[in-house]
Formats: sequence, C-alpha cells, structure tokens
Amino acid sequence: MEREPLSRKIFTICKTLVRKLVFRVLRIGPMPSHIAVIMDGNRRYAKRNHLNEGAGHDAGAMALFYLITYCYELGIKYITAYAFSTDNFRRKPVHFAGNLELLSAELRDGARKLMEATAEYSKIVVTICVCYCCSDEILHSVEQSCLEKYYKRSNIRESHVDNNDENGERDVIKLVDIEKHMYMVVTPDPDILIRTAHEHRLSNFLQWQTSYCQLASLPIDFPELNSWQLTWVILDFQRNYKYEEHPMLHSTR
Repeated sequence: MEREPLSRKIFTICKTLVRKLVFRVLRIGPMPSHIAVIMDGNRRYAKRNHLNEGAGHDAGAMALFYLITYCYELGIKYITAYAFSTDNFRRKPVHFAGNLELLSAELRDGARKLMEATAEYSKIVVTICVCYCCSDEILHSVEQSCLEKYYKRSNIRESHVDNNDENGERDVIKLVDIEKHMYMVVTPDPDILIRTAHEHRLSNFLQWQTSYCQLASLPIDFPELNSWQLTWVILDFQRNYKYEEHPMLHSTR
C-alpha cells in the first residue's frame, strides 16, 4: 500500500483549515436551518469521466457524505436529498421519505432499521427521499386526513356522545391536518433547494414545502459539488436574506 505523499498531506490539512475558517466567518451571518438537494448528474459524470454507471453513483454518494459533513460543520441541522422519484422507480438520524412500499422487502426493512438505529440522534437530521414525488405525498396526506376524520366521526357515533356541531368543524380538513400527514413532517420547510447539472426544474420534488425557499441551480454534476460551491450558495442566501421578515436569525454562532 502506497503512502500518501507528504506534500498531499500538507495540502489536505491546509485546505481543511481554510474551509473551517471560511465556515466560521460564514456562520456570523444568518444561516439556513434546512438545505434540500436534487442530486442530478451522476450518470453524466460517469460518462464524461469514462466510468461505469455504478461508479458515478458511488461518487454521488461520497459527495452527499461530504455535503452532510459540511452542513454539520456549519450548524445546518436538516439535509434532504432526492435519491429517486416514483417516476424513476417505474422505469446522522436518517429518515426515508416516500412510498417505501414500492421498495423490495429487503431494502424496506433496511431503511426502517436504519431509521430506528439513528432515531435518538438529534444534532443533524438527514432525509433521503426514495420512491417520492410531491403529488403522491399530497394525495397520501389528503387520504390520511379523510380517514382520520372518518374514524373520529365513527367513534363519536359509537360512544353516543352529543355531537351538536352546527358548523361541522370536526369534519373540516384544515391545513394542519394535511401537513401533519405529509412524508416531510419530520423537517421544517427548506430554506435552500440546490439542483446540480444546471437543471432549473423542481421535478415534482417538495413543491408543497419550497414555496418560499431559495433555488440554486449549479452548472456542475452532483459528484463535483464541494464546500466552495456550498459556500457561494449560502452567501447568496445571506445576500437575499430579508431581515425584516426574520427578526430572529437562524445563525448558529
């Protein structure tokens, strides 16, 4: 096994120190609490670098690991990554969002075990969206809200409780009913949505939750995402930050 050259070690140490210094300065300003990312360009990266398709996805997984590390260093608690949609499927705690029933039993059980094993960890929350699309999420939430109202109404009738509700308030589905059944109820709405490969579409990802978040389209494939691109995205977020709308900064100083 070859030893890493001393010059490379020194360069790596210096690069890490510079990154941490830049991150410390960055944290003086308002910081996002939740960053979502659409990991686009793994296949293109593999093709451009004459790699097999699996190697491109491996490079994307490593880029996601580094992104999680950078967010941890910056004090950003929530990271959500779009792994693949239901459309694609047809052709540190870790939370999996989406219709997991479309996964194989082995993958589904593995995902649930991973969520259970990391459930007590609270410093950072990573959500991986698989078999996910926002229209399916909204449909699922509406269905669950209707069922909840139906069962509550049935229980009231069976218990013979006086149900003199002239306005029918118990049967009205409100915004809070919809949102509590969303797959993404475990996280706040994203402050920043990053999409790589110079794509500008949301592709049915978190459309309910991203009405007011900042969109960042980067002209790189996802495996090429690094700390400096993330720094520029956050600087742009701080530049456009509306202090009058956010009297309490999200800063994690």
